[in-house]
Amino acid sequence: MSTHDITLTVDGTTEELTVESRTLLVHALRDELGDTAPNVGCESGKCGACTVELDGDAVKSCTVLAVQADGSSVTTAAGLADGGLDPVQRAFHDEHGLQCGYCTPGMLATTHQLLAENPDPSRAEIRRALKGNVCRCTGYESIVDAVETAAARLRTGDGGGEEPTAGSERAGAPGPGAED
Repeated sequence: MSTHDITLTVDGTTEELTVESRTLLVHALRDELGDTAPNVGCESGKCGACTVELDGDAVKSCTVLAVQADGSSVTTAAGLADGGLDPVQRAFHDEHGLQCGYCTPGMLATTHQLLAENPDPSRAEIRRALKGNVCRCTGYESIVDAVETAAARLRTGDGGGEEPTAGSERAGAPGPGAED
């Protein structure tokens, strides 16, 4: 099998690697670079767990050969924000838009693409945008709520508050020891 030397900028860091011609981008990221943010799910483009931003576009990295991405910029869920959570990640946290977390990297990348193209999507538009991302845990209601919250925060410039800490409660709900 022939190999190729490629360069990727992953979450702001330039990486040089040698891959086989048939290596999928998701495997280059995970197996060659140790980046576990994109998940391997179906390996056929149906589940969306491997979705990343490739040069600003959300793509399923199991459908792209690593050599096709040579010279490109890849943003994974881990690279969405510097030092904390970005507004989309914060909204998913606040609205309980994840459970097991397996689909979350793909949901985040897809949401970023949606909100870049449509900063005020309806619930139907959100559902259409996310239809290529399978979640087996949430029933999607909290995910759609999270996308709506992220959209509103991005439109108003509100990042969503403080970093979550251990034991933090859902916004608006009383924490432990709160008076009745």
